[in-house]
Amino acid sequence: MPLAIEQARAAGARGEVPVGAVITLEGQVIATASNRTRELNDPTAHAEILAIRAACSHLGVERITGADLYVTLEPCPMCAAAIAHARVARLYYGASDPKSGGVEQGARVFDHAQCHHKPEVYEGINARECAQLLRGFFKNRR
Repeated sequence: MPLAIEQARAAGARGEVPVGAVITLEGQVIATASNRTRELNDPTAHAEILAIRAACSHLGVERITGADLYVTLEPCPMCAAAIAHARVARLYYGASDPKSGGVEQGARVFDHAQCHHKPEVYEGINARECAQLLRGFFKNRR
C-alpha cells in the first residue's frame, strides 16, 4: 500500500483526485498507476483501470489471474467491474467511498448475480492515511 499512496500523492500534485494503484503478481510489482482523467481527458483513466491495462500489457495477456491490486480508495462500480473482468485475485483498498464506492458501498458489483468473478476483498488498509490524502485535496480545492 505504501507504493499506492506514493502514486496517489503524485496524482494530487498533478491536480488529479489522489488515488493510486499497484498490481503485484507473485510478490513482484508489475504495474503502478494513479488517476489521470484530467490529464488524458478520459473519464475512464482511473488508477485501477490504468494499472490493469499496464499489467495486462506487461504480461501480454487479457486477464491478470492471480494478481493482487492495492488501491488507496474503494473502487467505483466501473473499476470494480474491470477488476472482475481482469480476474484479479485479491483487492486491497484503503479508504471507503460512501459516495461513489462500488465494492462495499453502493452498487456492490461483486455481489451482483451477473458478476462472474469475485476477488478476495480486504478493506481499510492504511485507511486513515488514504482518507487524509483525499480530504486534504478537496479541502485545498474549496
